[in-house]
Amino acid sequence: MSKRTPATSAMDKAKKPFELLEYQYDPNAASIGLHAAQSMGLPPSQVFKTLMVTAGDEAMIAVVPSDHELNLKALAHATDKKSVQMMAVHDAERLSGYKVGGISPLGQKKRLRTTFDQSALLLPFIVVNGGQRGLQIKAAPLDLIEATGAIVASIATK
Repeated sequence: MSKRTPATSAMDKAKKPFELLEYQYDPNAASIGLHAAQSMGLPPSQVFKTLMVTAGDEAMIAVVPSDHELNLKALAHATDKKSVQMMAVHDAERLSGYKVGGISPLGQKKRLRTTFDQSALLLPFIVVNGGQRGLQIKAAPLDLIEATGAIVASIATK
């Protein structure tokens, strides 16, 4: 597995420290984020999943803990949109340049508006996808937020 991806390059370019973690990706896992957390021995609340959404004609990224769901209404409110919906897999892969299971909020083909759930700020570190199935980036939440140009809002629900 290559450890150089557009996501790792984005962290390097932003001059943010990070650590790479690997796990055995299982395409049949019921929840990729929960499987990743369990495989790496981390709490699911620290392993964040990257979700691609659309609001009208705008593509956006939402980053939430793997043991939570994205609250679409809360994201719409946080981004001043009328409504938000999950993006189709084909569109998410095409726009991000990554395969589902490897979509990172970092290093996408085009920088998209990104929102992290506010729970990230309560943690010493979080883990996000590193741009490849089975590769994760561990970093301080503020470093990831700055590297992606994200906003922070309460967008996750149990």
